[in-house]
Amino acid sequence: MARGYNAAMPDAATALLKRLSDNSAPYRDPLAQVNWNELGTDSDWLPESALSLYGLPEYDKFSAAVRRRLSQYEFINVMQCGLWLESVFLQRLTRRLHPGLPRAEYEYLLHELREETGHSLMFLEAIETSHLPLPPGVWRAPRLADFIARHAPAGGALFWLAAVIAEDVPDKLNRCLRQYGDRLHPAVRQICTLHVVDEARHITFARSRLDLLLAKNGALRKTMLAATGRLLLRQLAEVFYFPPAVFYELAGLPRGAAWRRLALKNPTRRRFVAQCLAPTLRMLEGSGLRAGH
Repeated sequence: MARGYNAAMPDAATALLKRLSDNSAPYRDPLAQVNWNELGTDSDWLPESALSLYGLPEYDKFSAAVRRRLSQYEFINVMQCGLWLESVFLQRLTRRLHPGLPRAEYEYLLHELREETGHSLMFLEAIETSHLPLPPGVWRAPRLADFIARHAPAGGALFWLAAVIAEDVPDKLNRCLRQYGDRLHPAVRQICTLHVVDEARHITFARSRLDLLLAKNGALRKTMLAATGRLLLRQLAEVFYFPPAVFYELAGLPRGAAWRRLALKNPTRRRFVAQCLAPTLRMLEGSGLRAGH
């Protein structure tokens, strides 16, 4: 039987949910916060050292126009990843809403749904504002990560492990990009900042659920979860940090598949990725999951 809407929850869990909801209460609509007039295609969106081909000898031969367009498509790739993940979160969170939920959880989920929806609208607006060509179907979600995110039981540790990784990977990339300060495009910095502020709460919620469930799992179960976490982290890192081959071609580089292979092997890029993923790895290890990448 479902618990009543005001059913009791552990005091610590209720207090956390209320605190997160209180912090979400002064909602800021991302569409009203970003200066969209600044997001033109006549300037770099990302610093050169944040690009997947930076550090390769071939990169030094690129024209300024190609470097600029590459920076724009690489950030569009990040936003496409965001749209995919937000769509999954919206679907899964919506299914959790029912009258049997304790009020504190019900209220928090409504706040998160509002914020995730705002992020998706922000990404769509940025992509549309750019007026850059983006043929349908050129970006695809990684199969395993997408399947687990959509079909893992919502009350289980696997689902919340996927949620933590899926929220933390883009969050840490946003934080790495914000460290560039004035070298990061102003509108892109606004988008990253707005995303970071909300995701801090979402990650806290997902981690609290994961840690609670992990406390009930034995060593074998944790080993299996850690192995799955490695696969999820690898797939998410690859789609976030290495755009699809077509994106390189759209940026003006023929034979996009060859450029993507070079990016995947690029030592400079791999160091950048490792730096961004390090906090996620430490977090998972702190939860008893050694999901090394």
